[in-house]
Amino acid sequence: MTPKTLLDEILKLPPAERLDLIGEVWDSLTPTPDTVPVPDWHKAELDRILDHPSPEPPLTWDEVQAKLRGQK
Repeated sequence: MTPKTLLDEILKLPPAERLDLIGEVWDSLTPTPDTVPVPDWHKAELDRILDHPSPEPPLTWDEVQAKLRGQK
């Protein structure tokens, strides 16, 4: 099966099943994290954040969602 054929079949699945599939594929990478390529810009951004942490406390998930929705 070609990648295109596989994608075509995946896109026929309902959204909930596609999300489950994404999770399963993502979890399959866990045993071998060193084999997953990390772009240089990801490494640079992580270094930047670690070198200059925010002085403010981190937001909770609820605060993040409210902020993204434009609420206070």
